[in-house]
Amino acid sequence: MDGPDGGTRKDGRGGTEDGRGEPNDGRGGTEDGRGESEEERADRRWQELLQEIRVAQTGVQILLGFLLTVVFTPLFQDLAQTDKTIYLVTVVLGSLATGALIGPVSFHRIVSGRKVKPQAVVWASRLTFTGILLLLATLTAALFLILRVATHDPYVPWLVAGVLAWYLICWFALPLWVRTHYSSGD
Repeated sequence: MDGPDGGTRKDGRGGTEDGRGEPNDGRGGTEDGRGESEEERADRRWQELLQEIRVAQTGVQILLGFLLTVVFTPLFQDLAQTDKTIYLVTVVLGSLATGALIGPVSFHRIVSGRKVKPQAVVWASRLTFTGILLLLATLTAALFLILRVATHDPYVPWLVAGVLAWYLICWFALPLWVRTHYSSGD
């Protein structure tokens, strides 16, 4: 926070802040917005990422589990070839999403203790984002298949497009809007 003269001022915790509201390390710079070292930041980001992955992993694993059982039901043989193809694509997408969302755990285990946690967090984050995109595709394909089989109505693609738009708003547009509207550009 800026003082009256635009410089640094006390932050209320006994330290000082620079003009951007970041803690001043006393050496003319800042460690980061939380006063963390690179390793502390990597540890915090890893813990946050694990919490995010737990939510997504649970959803994709339950969805994939249900999808895998469909092929063993008597109704599956009665599906049109187009619906069987949509089903197979959906199962493959669900499998890819599961792999991407479990990947960070394996990634961490393999590189653990190699002093590359900041880089591991970046790669694990990329895998998680890829998994979220694949989960989006899986959910969309599963919804499309279910509604096609259940209704055979021509409005199904429009309904699925509406749900997809809702996912895109909730998962990407709103967070990006908040990021640009409320962040300081860091």
